[in-house]
Amino acid sequence: MIILGVDPGSVITGYSILKKNKDRSLEVVDFGCIITEKNFTTGERLKKIHGDIKKLIEKHKPDVMSVETLFFFKNVKTVMPVSQTKGVILLAGAEKKLQVMEFTPLQIKMAICGYGRAEKKQMQKMIEETVNLKSFDFKKNFRKRDDAFDAIGVAICAAIKSY
Repeated sequence: MIILGVDPGSVITGYSILKKNKDRSLEVVDFGCIITEKNFTTGERLKKIHGDIKKLIEKHKPDVMSVETLFFFKNVKTVMPVSQTKGVILLAGAEKKLQVMEFTPLQIKMAICGYGRAEKKQMQKMIEETVNLKSFDFKKNFRKRDDAFDAIGVAICAAIKSY
């Protein structure tokens, strides 16, 4: 099974492609970020994210799309742009007739760490222990690592829930 994991963001959207093998082991095929320019209009950002998600779907042919869902936002200014981003991501999945699974941050943390209040560093450590990431170079874009790791976590959650 191939899973596309997505962590929606209006400026940086993390993505991952995770392969669940027959022996239930998990392998990261690809991951990274879709980055929109700060000077883009909202429409231009959404168009880029939608197009890039469709390209990922066409290239990797996932069976499932796993998306982090909005649960609670401290900053009201960010909830609308992230909701719009999530909408175009879900649209891309629907256009390709993908099964979509949605998980809250709490569900993702519980699935990976067994603790719903796990810190970001704990999550990244557990992700690194769950999947082999040694072949990927983090030094180039270290700042974007968090968004990509979140997307891997979303995909792992879908893999666990589909056992």
